[in-house]
Amino acid sequence: MNSRERILGRVRRALTDAPADEAPITRDYLREHGRRTVAETVELLAENLADYRAVVHRCTDDELPGVLVRLLAERGARSVLVPPGLPPHWLQAVDATRVHDRAVSTPHELDRVDSVVTGCAVAIAETGTIVLDGSPDQGRRRITLVPDHHICVVRVPGQVVSSVPQGLERLDPARPLTWISGPSATSDIELDRVEGVHGPRTLEVVLVGQGRIEST
Repeated sequence: MNSRERILGRVRRALTDAPADEAPITRDYLREHGRRTVAETVELLAENLADYRAVVHRCTDDELPGVLVRLLAERGARSVLVPPGLPPHWLQAVDATRVHDRAVSTPHELDRVDSVVTGCAVAIAETGTIVLDGSPDQGRRRITLVPDHHICVVRVPGQVVSSVPQGLERLDPARPLTWISGPSATSDIELDRVEGVHGPRTLEVVLVGQGRIEST
């Protein structure tokens, strides 16, 4: 008899006289904290993204190509990594060299890319989290972990949910999920924060909707 069997045997003996549960235990967890309108949910997402030091921008569909041109120019990006399913018109006016998402790309090659632009699978307002699932407009997981600058486009309100449970309902657990809450960061024992250790140092999130909303 090994240790596992001895421990399980003691547990079984201890439970011999325990009454059987007549009904299963139910856990009625809250699906979201508070009730919000769609607009309030989007505002909460923007607030929490900014709180995690992501830079938040807002624009309409028609304005998105111009916003991406401006953000890449302000960054001084000479090359931008492009997932295969990214809508072509998003970067139609960008002068930077396109780098395609290829399986054979090495970490050193990806590290030389100035910026990466992707879509997302879902954005969670309560936690300020964007989730990527490797869909064609997002590409392989590593293309958003190695380059130092990531621009992520979120369609509002369609891709925005209030809570993690609501977000999980939209995700396929068999896909490679990357959960991002602000730029990559870590702290040492003295709580000195260092950004860019295991992902991009700068995260910019563009909230794209139908109505005109000024950048924050």
